[in-house]
Amino acid sequence: MKNDQAILFFLIIFLAIGIVSCGGKTDTKEQELTLNEVESMGSDSARSGLNNGSSFNQINTAPNEILLTGIDRVRLFTLYKIKQGQDRNILYDEGTSYYEHPENDQEDFHKYFMPGIDIIHGYNLVNIGHYNLDKDTLTYFFEKPVLIKTLYFPGVKKDTVNGKAITRNYFLVSVYNEDTNRDSTINNRDMRRFYFFDELNSKKTSLLPENFSAIRSSYDYKNDIMFIHARADLNGNGTPETKEPVSIFWIKLENPTIIKKII
Repeated sequence: MKNDQAILFFLIIFLAIGIVSCGGKTDTKEQELTLNEVESMGSDSARSGLNNGSSFNQINTAPNEILLTGIDRVRLFTLYKIKQGQDRNILYDEGTSYYEHPENDQEDFHKYFMPGIDIIHGYNLVNIGHYNLDKDTLTYFFEKPVLIKTLYFPGVKKDTVNGKAITRNYFLVSVYNEDTNRDSTINNRDMRRFYFFDELNSKKTSLLPENFSAIRSSYDYKNDIMFIHARADLNGNGTPETKEPVSIFWIKLENPTIIKKII
């Protein structure tokens, strides 16, 4: 009996190690862009929605489903990097951060994690298409491929802040969009930027200082404020490191174009 338990124990440990190893490999090896891939697909090729070139230096992309937004005339679609002959990187069901209150519909209870803002987390998500139905125009958030970590966009469903109806008319994106550590790839070892885009994708604003990399965010529902934790790149090597200090910034979601530093 003891031998059987020992065998079972080591089998569980072996499986656990395998799962962790696979997870780490997925993060660092598959979710990245080489500089050749970035340069091979500028805004013109991105505009077509799909690049079928067979050259190693070309990036293969595919759009996913159209995203409804709380701005009736604006629809988004997500553009993913895929390997030749595979589509497993595309998140067919991209989900939503909307949820119902488990007990009753209290007036002051918001139904999105951040009121009025839906969220998508990216995996090999390389661009966001912005389509204006009124003008029949398609533009992109980024001119070249990037690695989008999180997309924040106006939610379709009604929501409230402190009991008052709320609507949003902008987009926020956290993204790896530059080879800041100069290793010829764009991945999660680079600096993570945080951008604001206006309703019509005519204005793009970088919210964090150039030498800070976004780590995570949280929400203060009493003041409708988003807190952003960011790490300073003190040694200038283009990689946020755990030994480097973390600061906290905040933006008012009513008008997120101005960011303020707390510490």
